[in-house]
Amino acid sequence: MASPKLASFSVEENKLAEMAKALGHPARIAILKELVRRNSCVCGEIVEVLPLAQSTVSQHLKELKDAGLIRGTVEGAKSCYCINWENVLHLQDLIGAFAKSSETCKSCC
Repeated sequence: MASPKLASFSVEENKLAEMAKALGHPARIAILKELVRRNSCVCGEIVEVLPLAQSTVSQHLKELKDAGLIRGTVEGAKSCYCINWENVLHLQDLIGAFAKSSETCKSCC
């Protein structure tokens, strides 16, 4: 149902929408900021700095990972997460291209 409609849009539009959706919750922004600050992180340490339950943090980490904004590895009982800089920089490029394409519309509304 959604797949045929998504196929009507460019790869870049779909990727931007997917990453923007992942950024659509303040907890995920806080997680990304913490990962940037630490340059890598263990899930338990993320839970310590957020006012959320472990299970909730895990769900947010999954959303960020599914969108490609973070990478994660499992080492025994610990999960380690870090920023996926390649995709974050790609997101920056996509947003920049969108902003540049809208420059001609500044005089409307």
